[in-house]
Amino acid sequence: MSRKGLHIKQVNSLTDLPERVFDLLPMCVERYGWKDCLFAGRVNGEWVKYDSKTCLEMAEAVSLGLMQCGVCQGDRVALVANNSPQWNIIDFAVQQLGAIVVPIYSTMSRDDYAHIIRHSEPKALFIENSTLLKKIKDIVDDQDSISTVITIQPTEGMTSFDQLLKCGRSQRASKKRLEEIKATVQSDDVATIIYTSGTTGSPKGVMLTHHNLLADISYYLPHYPADYTHTALSFLPLSHVYERSVRYCHVYLGVSTYYAENVGTIMRDIAEVRPNHFSTVPRVIEKAYSSIMLKGIKLKGFKKKVFYWAFDLAGRYDETGRDNSLFFHLKKAFADRLVYKEIREAFGGRIKFIISGGASIQPHLVRVFSAIGMPVVEGYGLTETSPVVCTNSLVAGVLKAGTIGLPCGDLDVKTVPETGEIIVKGASVMKGYYKDEEQTRIAIDENGYYHTGDKGEFDEDGLVHITGRIKEIFKDSMGKYISPAQIEDRFGLSSWISNMMVVGENQKFAAALIVPNFEHMRLWCKENDIACDSKEELLANKALLKRFREEVEEYNKYFGEYEQIKRYRLLDHEWTIEGGELTPSLKIRRAVLMTRYKDTIEELFAS
Repeated sequence: MSRKGLHIKQVNSLTDLPERVFDLLPMCVERYGWKDCLFAGRVNGEWVKYDSKTCLEMAEAVSLGLMQCGVCQGDRVALVANNSPQWNIIDFAVQQLGAIVVPIYSTMSRDDYAHIIRHSEPKALFIENSTLLKKIKDIVDDQDSISTVITIQPTEGMTSFDQLLKCGRSQRASKKRLEEIKATVQSDDVATIIYTSGTTGSPKGVMLTHHNLLADISYYLPHYPADYTHTALSFLPLSHVYERSVRYCHVYLGVSTYYAENVGTIMRDIAEVRPNHFSTVPRVIEKAYSSIMLKGIKLKGFKKKVFYWAFDLAGRYDETGRDNSLFFHLKKAFADRLVYKEIREAFGGRIKFIISGGASIQPHLVRVFSAIGMPVVEGYGLTETSPVVCTNSLVAGVLKAGTIGLPCGDLDVKTVPETGEIIVKGASVMKGYYKDEEQTRIAIDENGYYHTGDKGEFDEDGLVHITGRIKEIFKDSMGKYISPAQIEDRFGLSSWISNMMVVGENQKFAAALIVPNFEHMRLWCKENDIACDSKEELLANKALLKRFREEVEEYNKYFGEYEQIKRYRLLDHEWTIEGGELTPSLKIRRAVLMTRYKDTIEELFAS
């Protein structure tokens, strides 16, 4: 820990937000209607921009079109689509009818699709294209509540988004009725039902009101160092509450948001758009770091020495700014001219900050990217809290690796003394789970605190550290309690590990299934002149396996004897959302993995 405490600036919540989420759009027109771009997406390889006036007009037309389809206040409208300007327009259009948006990840399993559609009983369904519709057509056909299906992309025999838009624009006589409907929508009405990832069972529908979402924005925006001059790139799914909440922040601020074509085009799109910031998950930052280091390997002589010296220096940077000496700053300025500046240019040259969420990020990466001049700001939240609970904050002067930062706004965030569980009370806490009063009572106690299931603690600066998961604790055969999430989070800080699941309930020791970081493995092999490329070669190389064992032993030192990983199995493929191993928010599905790797797990504990 540092010898000096952090100097934290006071940050107050916003007070000028509207009553309903959809009111953000006309507010944006009033303030920033002169800007030529609020949202932009690629069409046939070219960026197509939509200004705020156009978005407002389109949202009104979609609302009128949906009225013709019989969508009324309180009806659910499912939205299964990739990120695009149209996604946001549909979101606002449905809300201003007093209807409820049910976003669904386009990468979900058929079982999850079936559960969400049957449980939410949508009146209408927006879906990306014919390919996705074909995947779940039987589920849609079996759902009696669905009377209208609209495809975002034109599809033969189906009503398209453009056709709905045209229909709405022809209904000018109904505009007065639309205004009357909008006037009846209250801040405490449910704006959206977002189904949680379902790591241990069927997804639960989180009901968030307009008030919940706007309260969260009022807490988070004062920590968000952006304004109308900023351009952002978006590639995390809008179906996730955090990325969607960030878009609401952008509408309020007048930030121009460009939607990446897909995950594979992120670096190309960054180079073209030259964003000032973007939000991401740790895995994307890890891959970017690995790509940078691979370029360093190709350098020769003095350039290579300077490159590694600069990154060694970056790894020793104190991101809090407390313990960097004048001599260190002089060396960093030299490294900036020779190395860091070129890396910033690869990210468009205008990055002010990067937001990271969804999982813990390696503290080393926070330090390195901060030294380079692209600080990574880590935060924490849940769907049930709309979502942000805590965040590091460049505005408040808080950037501390290994923490999730300060509680936001006037949220009451504390830990239960007996268990260390983080509990949260405030205006952004959900209304409850849809059609599930029992689970709502379990999640929110009689005093109004939402129980997150995460364990945490406050450090000497008042910042929060996540230390594990309450609900995922198990006992070994000696009756010792083991928190797998706590072990996984710590090991997840290693650049050698991509994913991990700890097992060992009722066993003599803890073991693990590990998905190694193959990019890092290849990097290590190149640095050590080892000819390995395929995954099979990597997992068979004795020198590499010895180095991996050393990494495991190093991280085992953080735990008691009974918690340490005694045996592990390295897997030869990544866990993915499509493969069913990860939830759309990139959490591991323990039940799925326990079933899929049943034989492997049994082998780990065989004598």
